[in-house]
Amino acid sequence: MNLHQTVEHEAAAAFAAAGIAGSPVVLQPTKNAEHGDFQINGVMGAAKKAKQNPRELAQKVAEVLAGNAVIESAEVAGPGFINLRLRPEFLARNIQTALNDARFGIAKTDKPQTVVIDYSSPNLAKEMHVGHLRSSIIGDSISRVLAFMGNTVIRQNHVGDWGTQFGMLVAYLVEQQKDNAAFELADLEQFYRAAKVRFDEDPTFADTAREYVVKLQGGDETVLALWKQFVDISLSHAQAVYDTLSLKLRPEDVAGESKYNDDLQPVVDDLVQKGLAVEDDGAKVVFLDEFKNKEGEPAAFIVQKQGGGFLYASTDLACLRYRIGRLKADRLLYVVDHRQALHFEQLFTTSRKAGYLPEDVKAEFIGFGTMMGKDGKPFKTRSGDTVKLVDLLTEAVERATALVKEKNPELGTDEAGKIGKTVGIGAVKYADLSKNRTSDYVFDWDAMLSFEGNTAPYLQYAYTRVQSVFRKAGEWDATAPTVLTEPLEKQLAAELLKFEDVLQSVADTAYPHYLAAYLYQIATLFSRFYEACPILKAEGASRNSRLQLAKLTGDTLKQGLDLLGIDVLDVM
Repeated sequence: MNLHQTVEHEAAAAFAAAGIAGSPVVLQPTKNAEHGDFQINGVMGAAKKAKQNPRELAQKVAEVLAGNAVIESAEVAGPGFINLRLRPEFLARNIQTALNDARFGIAKTDKPQTVVIDYSSPNLAKEMHVGHLRSSIIGDSISRVLAFMGNTVIRQNHVGDWGTQFGMLVAYLVEQQKDNAAFELADLEQFYRAAKVRFDEDPTFADTAREYVVKLQGGDETVLALWKQFVDISLSHAQAVYDTLSLKLRPEDVAGESKYNDDLQPVVDDLVQKGLAVEDDGAKVVFLDEFKNKEGEPAAFIVQKQGGGFLYASTDLACLRYRIGRLKADRLLYVVDHRQALHFEQLFTTSRKAGYLPEDVKAEFIGFGTMMGKDGKPFKTRSGDTVKLVDLLTEAVERATALVKEKNPELGTDEAGKIGKTVGIGAVKYADLSKNRTSDYVFDWDAMLSFEGNTAPYLQYAYTRVQSVFRKAGEWDATAPTVLTEPLEKQLAAELLKFEDVLQSVADTAYPHYLAAYLYQIATLFSRFYEACPILKAEGASRNSRLQLAKLTGDTLKQGLDLLGIDVLDVM
């Protein structure tokens, strides 16, 4: 259920009854559940507008709310806040609905959209590194939530599979195969480095590489076949990482730069024809008054280089045109490093002017910060090299497995390995997703693998704790009326019923850390409930009701973690 909307509706009616119709109600869930389930913060603004005393107006609204079918109590606090406590009967009815519904009583959106989400997007000349982690897991979580809420989600992996570096790689591959006909590409990263050294140090080789770029762009069959070798090998590396991370990205979601190659010149020609792109020193440029510098000069958005070459801007315009024209997107999300913000702002502005991005289609830049080491610098190996993503994930599993064995020495190697993989991968993902995506964050093995605090292992353990209860519980009835008498029973019930509100917020804002914070709140509240309200030792309706709360807690944690792309275990 959408608890927030339900309570907001009641609050708005109370404002109207108090003679303040049409005033916006600012309703917030309280951070301290002991003060109530929600707080109305809009009284002071309404009072100022109506020229009334805020506390007196708050008291009028509270008196109307107190006898409500939804609200048990409404208490005025501070200069004019109103703390609301929900009726246990109202909570109990909705707990029953959530408990006995596969979707927890969460409605799908009544206005479903086709959402095209662009994420991961590695360059295929090299293996994926830690810089690709955030885009991959943030985008995947957002896509899961949007789909769960009833939208049609089209995932697009806009890989870098075109450009000058491929001419260099093809030239080096041809050179290697001349010396060794049986040569096969084994280590893509090492091969790239060796090719780059040759390109930088040998002018003749560099000229050959550039010739191969021309042949590649001209559709030479031999060069295209060699290019495809690099693409296929790179994609196999990437898919192995996606599978380890349990991402929803599949090979069919790959839509690289090469896909839009045939539309690049038509896009530039169209911009010229519309008077948006003009020639400037041999290049084709869209001048944007919306992005003037300090001297008042408009920003230059270059769409074609001097000599006819294309840039990211050219490809991104063609790509955007395809996603709206062919994929019929209502909403576009680009999950990209925050340093690209200006590029995408200019891309969206140019696209609006050109008519590629209609007013009824929303385009959003979903920026994210940098993963930092403990030294406060971008995360690197000890030697200062970029960390391969596959190596990071391998280390996560190894560390988690060692931790699991230390805690449970009796576990067999296979079982410890299985648990270690779930805990290790979950820890890496949650450490990222629990942070505001726009912030930089420090990568800390000890913190993320801790079984205490706001971590994946803590949440995964909370889930196994619930499963342990049911292994001992015996018979109980999920459909019997729920009875809530103790304060922590009511607090846990109210929090569980906020699930839809949180998911809607993530779908609207593309901030997965809202969901992570909610799941942590559920887990910590359940821990308090578990200690204060004995479950298995309780009797009658109380025992059954507490089992119902425990069941819904476990189900909510499992579903919520799945929407973050994190698995759970019945035993840890």
